Amino acid sequence: MSDLSAEDRRLLKRRMKSAARLYAVQALFQMEAMGQGVDRVRVEFEDHRFGMVTEEGAFAEGDVDLFRSILNQAVDNQVMVDRATDAALVARWPLGRIDPTLRAVFRAAGAELITKTVPPKVVITEYVEVARAFFPEGKEGGFVNGVLDHMTHAIRPEGF
Repeated sequence: MSDLSAEDRRLLKRRMKSAARLYAVQALFQMEAMGQGVDRVRVEFEDHRFGMVTEEGAFAEGDVDLFRSILNQAVDNQVMVDRATDAALVARWPLGRIDPTLRAVFRAAGAELITKTVPPKVVITEYVEVARAFFPEGKEGGFVNGVLDHMTHAIRPEGF
């Protein structure tokens, strides 16, 4: 990485952070769907998914520290994040009725909003892109944008 230009290093770091967010959503989904604990899933992702090469191509390298932080914060603050998500949803659509992938998106994004280390607009943009990766043909990206906007105003009103 040292032989890369400053701009290339910046872009690589950004891609690694985006990949970490995508992996965190996948891991949170897997934890819920399979009833697995955070430590087991974290190890699986770090050992077998980050940078994995298959016949279809290579998986991206992810920012391991960001991945771990998102998972830990999402687990440690799940009740608070879920309440903030519920409050941002229309009353007839409680979190339990939302697609499990979207629940994972909201939990990962909520974890980053709580830590206050990333500007809220960056969090929203990144997770809208994650949603679009999972639902490229649907309206989920716009839905995620709206819910995260409401969550951000509740969790980090100073961010606007």
